[in-house]
Amino acid sequence: MAAPMEHMAVVCSELERWVREDLEGEEQPAADGVRRITELFRRAEYREVADEKIFSLILQILSRAAQEIQTMIESSEGHWFDLSAECFRCLRNACVQCPQNQNTIRNVGLIEKTTTLAKVFSTSIFSQESYLVAFRCSLQFLGNAAGGNQDSQNNIWKHAFPHLFLNCLTHEDDKVSAYGSMVLYTCMDDDKMAELLEPANLNIALRVITAHGKRSDAEWLHLIVTDRFLRCPELVKLIYASQSHADRITLLELILSKVSERSPLTEMELTNLQQIAEFVSDCFQKQCKAVLKLTSPGDCGDEEALVATRLLDLLCEMTSDTDHLSCLQCCPGLLDTVVDTLRLTHLAGKQSKNVFTSTHSASLGSDLTHAAVGFKAHLIRLIANMCYKNKDNQDKIYQLDGIPLILDNCSIDDNNPFLNQWAVYAIRNLTEHNEKNQEMIAGMERQGLADTSLLEGMGMRVEERDGKLLLKSVKKK
Repeated sequence: MAAPMEHMAVVCSELERWVREDLEGEEQPAADGVRRITELFRRAEYREVADEKIFSLILQILSRAAQEIQTMIESSEGHWFDLSAECFRCLRNACVQCPQNQNTIRNVGLIEKTTTLAKVFSTSIFSQESYLVAFRCSLQFLGNAAGGNQDSQNNIWKHAFPHLFLNCLTHEDDKVSAYGSMVLYTCMDDDKMAELLEPANLNIALRVITAHGKRSDAEWLHLIVTDRFLRCPELVKLIYASQSHADRITLLELILSKVSERSPLTEMELTNLQQIAEFVSDCFQKQCKAVLKLTSPGDCGDEEALVATRLLDLLCEMTSDTDHLSCLQCCPGLLDTVVDTLRLTHLAGKQSKNVFTSTHSASLGSDLTHAAVGFKAHLIRLIANMCYKNKDNQDKIYQLDGIPLILDNCSIDDNNPFLNQWAVYAIRNLTEHNEKNQEMIAGMERQGLADTSLLEGMGMRVEERDGKLLLKSVKKK
């Protein structure tokens, strides 16, 4: 350990000499000195022997750089940007797996100084590419300073929230947006999410969703929503209520990605997602009629209708998971709304030729981006899921006269892939241990209202025994 300590002392002395003599306009000695420390900090043995003096010297350099940068004009040389960037690289390396350095850096005031400079970078438009490099490096340093260190996270939040985060989320540079999102994610805990519930701060959450809509591959933005926001159902509700239809679609797709993971959930995560599921159910019931706008040829991209389809997609996915199924099976009004919506879209498709009309051509069916594609199939899928081992919902479908409606949709439809398969699944769930529903379908076959070949295609047939009609599985013959 003596050799790294001695080497570090020599380099530190050289840097101190430059700072003391204040070689104005001659940036090279300082840049070289900081660069040497940056390289040394790549190795753990040098990070471990760093003392407060080194970080105090870097603070002095950054303080001078901040003064110069804040008075710069467009024609000024960019060497202060280069020097600042090297200081941030040095600090970034010093924090790697080294809580001691994280604490020292925070205690000497480097986090506050860095956020001050980063705010200048985020609100100014400089022509130099070196300014952008310095901005990125400052955010990388803040991210490393926050990693696994609650005190540093709180300190960064104190000085960066909300303005620096807001500016990073809307910045045109992808790396600035990504690094800023990384810092935001690292610093955000449950207490800080509670701050986002305040009207003045909600804009942070809204801009996260908007930014993800523009950068759908942004990993940190994705994690902010799925690993942070979804832990606070009240925040999710506020975000949804305050957004445009386009941003609502982004939010729903992010929730869908989380639900689709099928990863083990803690009891708290499960409770939060169930609250969100109930909220999604309420939203669908209020907005589902918007899909009827799609019957007009010019409204194939209506955003409100797209929101309704995403709400339905999410409900289908949630009811496919037993963790969320029971709470949604009991949601007041949901099953009634789904059956009513299926009836309306089915009727609309029969009254005129539109996107809800069953077709065997490749015209609309080939356009898999159309909002209406798969909508009726997903309605039947949701009915099937909600009736799974649930006698009350099976009986409700009977009362709503939904069984004939489902049977009437048991056909191949290019606009609704797997429609027939979901209908088969729905009939299976509706008739399981439910004699009344079995008798109804059997009676429909006797009256000629249910296609015999259709029932056979479902693996069922009607038999008469002791004067009663029974719906039997063909496999049990």
